[in-house]
Amino acid sequence: MTTLQNTAVRAQNIPVSPDRSASAVTKFSELIGRILLAAIFLLSGVGKIGAYSATAGFMASVGVPGELLPLVIATEVLGAAAIILGWHTRIAAFLLAGFTLLAAAIFHNNFADQIQMIMFLKNVAIAGGLLLLVANGAGPLSLDHRRSKRS
Repeated sequence: MTTLQNTAVRAQNIPVSPDRSASAVTKFSELIGRILLAAIFLLSGVGKIGAYSATAGFMASVGVPGELLPLVIATEVLGAAAIILGWHTRIAAFLLAGFTLLAAAIFHNNFADQIQMIMFLKNVAIAGGLLLLVANGAGPLSLDHRRSKRS
């Protein structure tokens, strides 16, 4: 089918059969996208380990018990690793999206402060990217894809 015919078919909302194998650009874009999306969680979780008492104190200052910090660190580090590796990606992305929206509501709710409003919107955007992973999966360069090929 020519490009012009393909465009005409799409304009009529007639599905065009996709290529069986994703292009290299698509494969690597999905992988790099996962890495970039997960990097903020990985760096944040590792940073919390290095500043454990300060982070626990900050959490307590907004009413979140500091005893939850190990769970927060595990969520960020393990969730990021799962997304990067593409292992149980949909579940990890769903949990991280919820975690991110919860963090936005608890820690970035002072909309009178422009920086806090931007941080809130950043978290909402990250949750949106994670929900795209929930909807579309990790892609062919992932452990999920390897696992599905064996089944």
